[in-house]
Amino acid sequence: MHACRNWLPDNRWHFQHGPIDLVIHADGNGGAVADAHESAWSRFTRVLQELVGELPALRAPVGNTCPVHGVVAQRMWAACAPYRSGFITSMAAVAGAVAQEILECYARDGIDRAWVNNGGDIALHLAPGQSASVGVVSDISKLGLQQLRNGLVMDGKLHITSTMPVRGVATSGWRGRSQSMGIADSVTVLAHTAAQADAAATIVANAVNVQDARISRMPAWLVRDDSDLGGLHVTVDVPALPLAQVQTALQRGLLKAQELKAGGLLWFALLACQGQYAATSDLAALEQGAPSEKNIAEVEVGSVFA
Repeated sequence: MHACRNWLPDNRWHFQHGPIDLVIHADGNGGAVADAHESAWSRFTRVLQELVGELPALRAPVGNTCPVHGVVAQRMWAACAPYRSGFITSMAAVAGAVAQEILECYARDGIDRAWVNNGGDIALHLAPGQSASVGVVSDISKLGLQQLRNGLVMDGKLHITSTMPVRGVATSGWRGRSQSMGIADSVTVLAHTAAQADAAATIVANAVNVQDARISRMPAWLVRDDSDLGGLHVTVDVPALPLAQVQTALQRGLLKAQELKAGGLLWFALLACQGQYAATSDLAALEQGAPSEKNIAEVEVGSVFA
C-alpha cells in the first residue's frame, strides 16, 4: 500500500494513503504554492505509518497521561483529553489532526489561504484579510470524493474570516464514515483547530439522542470489526421519528454544544436531524439563508465543504 496523489480540477490535489483521503487547495504566489504542495506531499507519505505504530494506544480510552509520542498522535490525544471523564479514544480526532498536520505545510509566506479536507474534516489557513466559505451538508453520507469533485446540494454556507478564532471545521453523525451513538444526521462544528473540531463534533453528535425501540443500534465491533468503540452500541438506522422526539434530541445536543462553547472547546455548532436544525448562535450566520433552503454549490476555488 503506497501513498498516491492526483491533480484535480480547479487547482486541487487529491492525496490518498490507505484510509486517509485528502483534497487540498491553496491560493497565493505560484512558487510558494508549488513548494507548499511538495512539502505537504512529503509529509503526507509518512503520516499513516507513524499512526499505525501507535495505534493500540490511540484506540484505548483516553486517560490522564498522554501515552503517545508522534506529533499527530499527541494532537489527537490533546483534542480528546477534555472529554476523558466519559468514554472517548484519541481516534475521535484522527481526521482533523491529520488535516491539521498537512495544513501546516501551507502556513508560510506567499500563501494567502489554503484548506485540507479529510472527508469533511477541514483545516484552514487564512492570511490576514482572507476568508473562506464552508458549505454545510446535512446528510454527511454524501461526502464522498466523487461528490466533492462534482458538486453537492448544499444546505447553506458559513463564512469564516481571518479575524475569527476558527481554523478547523468538522462533521459527525450516524450517517457518516465514523460511528456515532446519537441520531444526528450531521453536526458541523467550527473550532480553533481541526482536531478540536473533530473531537467536539463527535461529542455533540453522540448527545443528539433519544431512546426509541425503532432506532437500530448494534455493538460497534459487530458493525466494524476494527472499531475502537468495542462493545458500545452505535446507531445503524434511524426511522422517521415524531417531530417532538427530533426536537428533544436536538435540544440535548444543543445543550452539550453550548457547554463545550462555554468551555472554549468549540466556536459554533450546527446540528441537523431529520430536516430540523439547532445552532449555538443565530442561524442568520448562514450565508444563503435558512438551512432548509437548498442550494446547488459547485466545487470552486475558495470554497470548502463540511
